[in-house]
Amino acid sequence: MRSGYRCGALLAALFVAGLPAQTPARPALDLEEATIAELQQRLQSGRETARSLVEKYLARIDAIDRQGPALHSVIETNPDALSIADQLDAERRSRGPRGPLHGIPILIKDNIATADRMMTTAGSLALAGVKPPTDAFIVERLREAGAVILGKTNLSEWANFRSTHASSGWSGRGGQTKNPYALDRNPSGSSSGSGAAAAASLSAVAIGTETDGSIVSPSNNNALVGIKPTLGLLSRTGIVPIAHSQDTAGPMARTVADAVAVLGAMTGSDPSDPATSESATKGLRDYSKSLDAAGLKDARIGVVRNRLFGYSPAADAIAEAALAEMKKQGAVIVDPANIPTLGRFDDTELEVLQYEFKADLNKYLAWLGPAAPVHSLKDVIAFNDAHRDQELAYFGQELLVQSEEKGPLSSAKYRKALAKDHRMSRGLGIDAVMTKDTLDALVAPTGGPAWVIDLVNGDGGTATAPGPSTVTSVAGYPHITVPAGYFRGLPVGISFFGRAWSEPTLIKLAYAYEQATKHRRPPTFAATVDLSRK
Repeated sequence: MRSGYRCGALLAALFVAGLPAQTPARPALDLEEATIAELQQRLQSGRETARSLVEKYLARIDAIDRQGPALHSVIETNPDALSIADQLDAERRSRGPRGPLHGIPILIKDNIATADRMMTTAGSLALAGVKPPTDAFIVERLREAGAVILGKTNLSEWANFRSTHASSGWSGRGGQTKNPYALDRNPSGSSSGSGAAAAASLSAVAIGTETDGSIVSPSNNNALVGIKPTLGLLSRTGIVPIAHSQDTAGPMARTVADAVAVLGAMTGSDPSDPATSESATKGLRDYSKSLDAAGLKDARIGVVRNRLFGYSPAADAIAEAALAEMKKQGAVIVDPANIPTLGRFDDTELEVLQYEFKADLNKYLAWLGPAAPVHSLKDVIAFNDAHRDQELAYFGQELLVQSEEKGPLSSAKYRKALAKDHRMSRGLGIDAVMTKDTLDALVAPTGGPAWVIDLVNGDGGTATAPGPSTVTSVAGYPHITVPAGYFRGLPVGISFFGRAWSEPTLIKLAYAYEQATKHRRPPTFAATVDLSRK
């Protein structure tokens, strides 16, 4: 989230395919793990230009994503990226840089609208060829900051809200994204392309979206820092929706500092998204002051053990080591600090998402205008039925059908479910335990190691395990994951989460942990997991 139409040659051309080579080519090795600060130093010194960075990243995408290991993480590159880079280089020479993102190439998820020559399809062929009327609000912010929108990333189609047994990272338009740490393992969804691309250094940073786990889970599986912000910190205008009560965008990066730089650039109040009314006063445009390497000292951190431990021995062991390190760094560990309501709103969460998906998607499709080939959720379902070979070859669309059957948002059943979710996740959930134990943050394993890609049965293994993303997403509260270790070469993250608008505190804790451990390491594009490794 987790009638007649065009088909034929156009659809075939849109499907991203590629055959893996025996030995993956990896050009532009000087871009591997390069941070935004390092790239800016190169730009300032004249060693690089925005154009040269774009050229290098495009070459790397061609060699690693299209060929070689063929990750299928980038669904489309921006045909105007080089000309945009030239304009930014000219501006740097004449007036200086706009800020830390000036000339920095960024990839964004294919459900985030751009009013340019790229498409915005949410991975669905039903939206192929559609040009949104405007950029998404956060894209406007990124462009204003001087970022180069390098391309769009693949995703679980409709942000993983189509089938109950789909494979995360698969879309009708983009195919199956692979995990760069083991190519037969799942990158997780729905921001699968953003996760795999950022991990493989196909851009400086990538942008994902989350309704429940779709930033933090692929960040977990790809050894990334993922920030799912407070609902309303970032605008959702121009983003293909699932549900307005839980949807948000967020950065996915190889370091906390990089994620923070991009997060700040995207914040701001948007009159078209009422949820952002407090963003200007409670959010920040610059979170760099929270990058405190001593930030764990004297912090009170609660360990949520109920339901969030016990599903993966590997994740548990890595989390225990993370807790020991936090204690070593001076944190006060309150263990356990359980959330008593976990598991008591899972069914109502799905109910709310289905009601809101129908209403919100219909509104988004109307925003696209009369030229769009589909104008409603009902049209999308009909399109998939008419193009079964491309769209329903592996998985069904039962979540779409179930959502279409829901009534309006004025329904008493919807309102009751939403009220219950907020009560259980907020006042009786996260807020209750943090008040009781006077906590600065809560921690738990983000997830287990990546599961095997399965286009027959869909996701399995730790993909189905409970994690902290549900309670934070339902509450609309912030959640940050940081690399915490590896099991047989597969990454596992640790999550820091807490009350609404507590991003500065969570960033401070996450950064201090990252600096103390520095677990992040680049992928090797292994064909499979080395079972001889610990």
